[in-house]
Amino acid sequence: MDVERIIGTYTSNNPGPLLFVTAGIHGNEPSGVLALQDVFKELNHTKPTINGTLVGVSGNKTALAKNVRYIDEDLNRTWTEENIKSGKNTSHEHTEMHDIIKILQTYLEKKHSKNYFLDCHTTSSASLPYISVQEVNNNDAWAHRFPTYIVRGFSDIITGDIDHYLSRIGITGFVFEAGQHTSKKAIENHEGMIWLALKEACNLKLENLSCYPECVTRFSVDNAPEQKTFKILYRHALNKKDQFKMEPGFENFSKVKKGQFLAMQNGKKITSKWNAHIFMPLYQAQGDDGFFIIDEVEPTTV
Repeated sequence: MDVERIIGTYTSNNPGPLLFVTAGIHGNEPSGVLALQDVFKELNHTKPTINGTLVGVSGNKTALAKNVRYIDEDLNRTWTEENIKSGKNTSHEHTEMHDIIKILQTYLEKKHSKNYFLDCHTTSSASLPYISVQEVNNNDAWAHRFPTYIVRGFSDIITGDIDHYLSRIGITGFVFEAGQHTSKKAIENHEGMIWLALKEACNLKLENLSCYPECVTRFSVDNAPEQKTFKILYRHALNKKDQFKMEPGFENFSKVKKGQFLAMQNGKKITSKWNAHIFMPLYQAQGDDGFFIIDEVEPTTV
């Protein structure tokens, strides 16, 4: 997939928020890019009124072109304070990161009533759509305005991801995982979430779209689960030399029992220590997270 860095911009020249949408941070996750292309096509066709500005940006352009997760290292682990302050391009992903930051800073220099972000991802295994939210700023309250599962705490465990950086500089938002990498529903879900984010952030009237209600209801009614809130209990981290193979058949949010066989690692069985849910089981060649264990919590916002 060959794609420009700025997939599109849209404004009605009315004051309001900035909605900064990133997609393809992992090059084997193109559905967010495809959804953004569809969104901008519809916006330019219908020309609905919004408050503020929408910007859609592609992530790892070279990895997207090669349909691989990354080139030298995971772009969603490079956004550390040290890497950003250094300004050095010691890997391909550092170059991509600094390019995205320059574009973001250009828009942050303009006056907006509020700044929002939405980072579009997909999963290697089959999954219901869900939001991953960091509990800083008013991210959690914002996330609970959208009709899907919500998982707290991922960015508290994983450092260097883009949403951790965006939250750290004061932008409100979350990651949206739309489904399995190659699923057509993932594109539908990303598009639906982008439209809903435009409605909530920029006061877009959905009835003014030529695709409404299909483009939104395919996500919010047909595909999204009833809203529940989860927290992460455990991350099973992997080293580069580890031989890891997930037991087949697990999907995001599948229930697991204490003692249940989950995976093989370096010739040893890995079993669950919890009666809970499995999250992000690894079914791809690249990645340093074997799986997570999550559990449902009360949806009280912070």
